[in-house]
Amino acid sequence: MEISTAQDEAWIRYAIRLAQRAEKQGEVPVGAIVVRNNECIAEGWNTPIIDHDSTAHAEMSALRNAGKAIQNYRLTDCTLYVTLEPCVMCMGAISHARIGRLVFGATDPKRGAVCSALELTDAAFLNHKVTWQSGLLSETCGDLLRDFFKAKRGK
Repeated sequence: MEISTAQDEAWIRYAIRLAQRAEKQGEVPVGAIVVRNNECIAEGWNTPIIDHDSTAHAEMSALRNAGKAIQNYRLTDCTLYVTLEPCVMCMGAISHARIGRLVFGATDPKRGAVCSALELTDAAFLNHKVTWQSGLLSETCGDLLRDFFKAKRGK
C-alpha cells in the first residue's frame, strides 16, 4: 500500500498532539502512534516521570499498546510515527517488534539512533531492517522540544 505525504503529515500531526499531552503532564514532549491499514491502532507519549519508569518513552508505550491491540508483538505491517528520532532503547524495541516502517519528525543529534548519533537501522547485528523517513514537520516537532527545554531552563 502506497502512503502519501499528506497521510504521513496527518499522522505526524496526531503524534504532535500526543507530545503536547506529555508536555502538559510535565514530561518531555514526544508522541508516537502505530498505524496499520491507515488506522491508528495504538498511541503513546512520554511518561517516565509520572510512571517512575525510564523505559516509558512514547515509542515504547505505543509499541506495547499496539502489540496488545493486535495480540501479536510482531508489527510487520505497521508504521510507527514519532515526533523525535528514536533513541537506542527504542530502536532496539522497534527492531524486535519488526516495525515495517518508521517516520519521525525532528532528528536528535545527541541521542538519535536512526541517522544522527548512531545509525542502528543499518546495523549488521540486527536481524530486522526498518524502512525509515525523517524530517516530516521537523521544525514543528523541534520547536516543541526547544520551547519545552527553554522554559525549563528559564525557571
